Amino acid sequence: MSTYSHLSQRVVRIAMTVGPGLVVMFADADAGSLITAAQSGAEWGYRLLLLQMVLIPLLYMAQELSIRLALGTGKGYGELIRQRFGRGAAFLSLLTLMMSCFGALLTQMSGLAGAGQLLGVPIWQTIALVVVLIFTMMWTGSYRSVEKIAIAFGLFGLAFLLVAWKAHPDLQQIGQQMQELPLHDHRFLYLIAANLGTSIMPWTLIYQQSALLDKGLGLSHLKIARTETVIGATLCQLVQAAVLVAAAASFGQRGVVLETVPQIADAFTAVLGQSVGHLVFVIGMTGSAMVATIVVCLTAAWSVGEVIGVRHSLEQHPREAPWFYVAFAVMLVAGGVLVCSGINLIHLSIATGVINALLLPVVLGFLYSLARTELPAALRLQGTYAIIVAVLFIVTAGVGLYAGIVGILTGVSQ
Repeated sequence: MSTYSHLSQRVVRIAMTVGPGLVVMFADADAGSLITAAQSGAEWGYRLLLLQMVLIPLLYMAQELSIRLALGTGKGYGELIRQRFGRGAAFLSLLTLMMSCFGALLTQMSGLAGAGQLLGVPIWQTIALVVVLIFTMMWTGSYRSVEKIAIAFGLFGLAFLLVAWKAHPDLQQIGQQMQELPLHDHRFLYLIAANLGTSIMPWTLIYQQSALLDKGLGLSHLKIARTETVIGATLCQLVQAAVLVAAAASFGQRGVVLETVPQIADAFTAVLGQSVGHLVFVIGMTGSAMVATIVVCLTAAWSVGEVIGVRHSLEQHPREAPWFYVAFAVMLVAGGVLVCSGINLIHLSIATGVINALLLPVVLGFLYSLARTELPAALRLQGTYAIIVAVLFIVTAGVGLYAGIVGILTGVSQ
């Protein structure tokens, strides 16, 4: 085989594989993550910036296990739990997931509504347009076409990197504040939990596993999928760090508690000016929230199908997989109705992140157990790496659980 032919085959293989990892990581930098990062910077300056960087390897470790499970077993997360632990555990995992998905969906739609308000568009009109556009796209498209659209939306989120660059943060101040961690402060702990829960989210883990299967990938795509996820995890956390930096540069010395989306946009106008700042914010927020809305609804629909054992694929017509499309539609419409009722976006986003943090012991526990027992020997999680993953998962879940509970019990979530 010629060098040219070999190169052509490799390019085709990469093009066929790339998608799920980027989509899920763009979705991870969703409206809730961006709002939580903005609140962290506005209230605590650069003190939570280090956490964004530490989360990169943790995020990759968790997502990489979902890649192994998908390509090594050919089954989705819900199906594996049902087969390994029984229907009771499967429905527990589904309940956990639906809580996370619905909270995330409300956050995305609220973010889109807030972006629309900056342009003078009423909330109900924005939500109605989003519901119609997304459901039409899902009804008429295959997984691959939906994936391309999601990546296009996700790329808009990279606009936030420009804002961090233009903010010209004080490097000496960053270094100093990153060493000042007020772990005795309950509000600081609450935001630690929120940042954990908006980075390592149940629906992102489950989405990537199901997406790899819906795309028809196998073990030969493992290396490329891992590389894609490393890149995606890094970009995801850099985007969140960029929002934190912009907010810290604008508000961080005053300890501001944000209440509305326009307040967050003010951090961008302070750096880029009124018109450009609002435009960049709207573009970034819209892109991040749209891709996350697609991912959240798909994850919920896939998981319902996996747990109850019915058809659940975009490659199937609605008449062939009615449960899949019904679950998708119900999530989308219910989320839209609640957002139109007038929910406080900032409080909701941070609370959703904390709920995700409280769910981490269940999600990471199931993920770790499946990676230890359900994979073929060559892919099974074992040895020193298994110990490292176990320690990091226990610490992450423990910190999220402790910080979230302390924050809730002391009333700082109000």
